[in-house]
Amino acid sequence: MTQSLVTKESPVWQDGRAIALMMAATLMVMANATISPALAGLERAFMGQPNADLLIRLLVPAPSLTVVIFAPLAGYLVDRYGRRVMLLSGVILFVVTGSAGFYLPGLELIFASRLALGIAVAMIMTSQTALIGDYFTGEKRSALTGLQISARNFGGFVFLTLAGWFAVSTPRLPFLIYGLAVLYLPFMWLVIKESPIISSKKNSTETVKKSGGSEIDGHSAWKVWIAALAVLQLMTNMIFFLMPTQLPFFLDSLGYDSAVMTGAGLGALSLAGGCAALFYSRIKRVLSYAGTYALGYGFMALGFAILPLVADVTVILAGCVAVGIGFALAVPNFVGIALQIAPSSRRGMAGGVLTTSVFLGQFCSPFLSIPSITSFGYNGTYQVVALLLGTIALFAALKRGMEIFSLRAKVI
Repeated sequence: MTQSLVTKESPVWQDGRAIALMMAATLMVMANATISPALAGLERAFMGQPNADLLIRLLVPAPSLTVVIFAPLAGYLVDRYGRRVMLLSGVILFVVTGSAGFYLPGLELIFASRLALGIAVAMIMTSQTALIGDYFTGEKRSALTGLQISARNFGGFVFLTLAGWFAVSTPRLPFLIYGLAVLYLPFMWLVIKESPIISSKKNSTETVKKSGGSEIDGHSAWKVWIAALAVLQLMTNMIFFLMPTQLPFFLDSLGYDSAVMTGAGLGALSLAGGCAALFYSRIKRVLSYAGTYALGYGFMALGFAILPLVADVTVILAGCVAVGIGFALAVPNFVGIALQIAPSSRRGMAGGVLTTSVFLGQFCSPFLSIPSITSFGYNGTYQVVALLLGTIALFAALKRGMEIFSLRAKVI
């Protein structure tokens, strides 16, 4: 009698490489908004300097601008020179440029350091996306893409809370929060190893086969599909950024204390999204990518639809929670699909394009939302957004229905 031994695979979050990549994910959300609580204090500190009002207001979005420009190049460099060196170099640059606002003497130099911070973010985001594809396949990859969204949401909640406390003391102190990334470096140095995939396409194919993966090494039309994903992700982030950029003014128009209610709303959004993303892998396993898109965009549509309905705290918080859940379920799909269709030797480029789409959506959001709100008001804008998101959810649901019908037809 032969006894077969079945070894149960450990969860992905127990893998040191996954932990390091989740650490890297928290730096994305830290990049822009961490200094937001300090802006008023910085305005007072640099009062009277030339262009101070403009430069201070550009300190938050400045990294996004350089990410948009540099991310495709960073993706090329990741594929050409390796993921590990770009990730570690990016974290070092992140620490130096992020914390520079604490000690640099002039506002112009601080603004320049914020632009350089965007280069660091581009290096980190493109390399960690490629490493997810190199290290993990199947369910583990799906689980990690969901866990990364949780790490971003929970990390953002912690970093913004710390920044608020620090800004009470001095407006320059929140810049030191970026220096916390130096604590990540020793662990990343130990567990992140360079993948042999970058050496040649032949090695890439052999690596996938040896790891037991069943994936074909890229789709023949991967560039077209990556471009389509980038457009959809750009639009998704543009819509989602209505929350941090317009929610304070919406609440103020309803007569609420915008500072208190915005903190509560965005806090509820972050926590709900972080919790929802923990279940992304299980949901995607049951519903596939199309069904998960339908659920995610459906929740986002519901959130924007109920926000302007009643000027009630419970309804407003429920809308924020729904938007947070929907965004957290939809976003991991972009990375998962991109890593599945892009050739293993071009994962850095795919990550660079997606990173550009994220930050370009964030950067463009106010330029489109402000004219819309001026013309149609908050109610009209939110209703149009809800209709658009609902339409996308419907198309995704139809796609999932076709998948189910096709599978049943094959069985019959």
